[in-house]
Amino acid sequence: MAELTRRSLLLAAPLLAAAAPAVTDGHAFRFESIEGGEIDLGAWRGKPMLVINTASFCGFARQFAGLQALHERYGPRGLLVLGVPSNDFNQEAADRNAIKDFCENTFGVAFPMAAPCHVKGAEAHPFFAWAAAHSTAPRWNFFKYLVARDGRLLQAFPSNVEPDSAALTGALDGALVG
Repeated sequence: MAELTRRSLLLAAPLLAAAAPAVTDGHAFRFESIEGGEIDLGAWRGKPMLVINTASFCGFARQFAGLQALHERYGPRGLLVLGVPSNDFNQEAADRNAIKDFCENTFGVAFPMAAPCHVKGAEAHPFFAWAAAHSTAPRWNFFKYLVARDGRLLQAFPSNVEPDSAALTGALDGALVG
């Protein structure tokens, strides 16, 4: 019986893989918006994206101001800056309205924000599972993923990389040209 089960699983494996193709394009995902509705990354196909897991009560929350500056500087050139609140590191409010108010009133955030979701582990949002498979899962809040115009994951930046750092702005300049 065990041999029959093993053989059945081996025969079924290619069918299961064909039924669930691997996503290779970072523009293939959707997020629920913090305001309600949906953020379809497919709307930015052909444009680079910077996706950041955020948390209001994190010591790195000051980066919201720098992310807003990136949005103002690079948004008109086609860059999507997307903040994704998460309480995976126990530093985010439970209420999406409180998160939105904090970001807007404290840092003037005007770039799109997703509704809170998981960014690591088995419950991670599919975008973050995809990014982790191509790089690494977020190790802390304000982990940044740069997605190329063609949907490839170009680079991941750890939390301590400031939005105005030469490493990040150089990568953004390159992504907007390439």
